Amino acid sequence: MYFTYVLYSESADRIYVGYSHDPEKRLWYHNEGLAFATKPYRPWILIYSKPFAERSQAMRHEKELKTHSGRTWIRDHLLKDGVRQRPD
Repeated sequence: MYFTYVLYSESADRIYVGYSHDPEKRLWYHNEGLAFATKPYRPWILIYSKPFAERSQAMRHEKELKTHSGRTWIRDHLLKDGVRQRPD
């Protein structure tokens, strides 16, 4: 099983979208500073995780969320005024 996940940095008001077979372990990896792209914006919180049977499906969903409309959906549905919200 693979997951598309969204991380949020409250301190930097930044979103990071990725995919992994273990999003909790991946969150730890990001928060330990082991990922170059996210290191300056720590700490990160996991705000979204969606499971997929196939890696290609998770990658496709990741790509969708990285578009302008995908990031708008994240801001509108998962974040409100910088505070985590539950998805609809």
